[in-house]
Amino acid sequence: MKLKRTVLWIQFFTFILVFTFIDQFTKYLASSRLKVSGKEIKVIPKVLSFYYLNGGNRGAAWGLFSGKTSFLILFTVVILMILFHFVWNIYRKIEFNYSLKLTKLIILQYLIGLIIAGAVGNIIDRVRYGAVIDFIRFTFINFPIFNVADIYVTVSCFLIVIICLFFISEDEFNEIFSFRKKKGSVHDGK
Repeated sequence: MKLKRTVLWIQFFTFILVFTFIDQFTKYLASSRLKVSGKEIKVIPKVLSFYYLNGGNRGAAWGLFSGKTSFLILFTVVILMILFHFVWNIYRKIEFNYSLKLTKLIILQYLIGLIIAGAVGNIIDRVRYGAVIDFIRFTFINFPIFNVADIYVTVSCFLIVIICLFFISEDEFNEIFSFRKKKGSVHDGK
């Protein structure tokens, strides 16, 4: 069982590293191409463009906690710890409940992985630059400029809510998103 769990963790960390790299690479391209030229690249005219936000986003979503970089880094680390705990709970369910259809848990695990990749991508920016590099802009509405990491977090959170509402039972939800151990459960080895 330990080997199986180790393989799952290696796959999970590789997934996070790949998606964090994609986020950082897109930010590098935005910094090197858009910042230097100062131009906006229209991807879909009057709908979507790439535009480098000078000075970056010094806050969280919609500029919340602007200038509170240390707080945002600490907050992100706490959230990451909680998310890894949830993945640990998923792995315990996968390991001990063979009769359970595992597809939804595997999908849930990777959606949490995307949130982690997004959080890590943005925390890298905060540590390196004191701000998050944002460059994707909807031009058809007044919406904050964002980045690939923000897409990871937003889409994953939405899909996790859908999975939790329609595809997992209340017991499964409580086992995955809980900080308590069930006494006498197979998870405790009793």
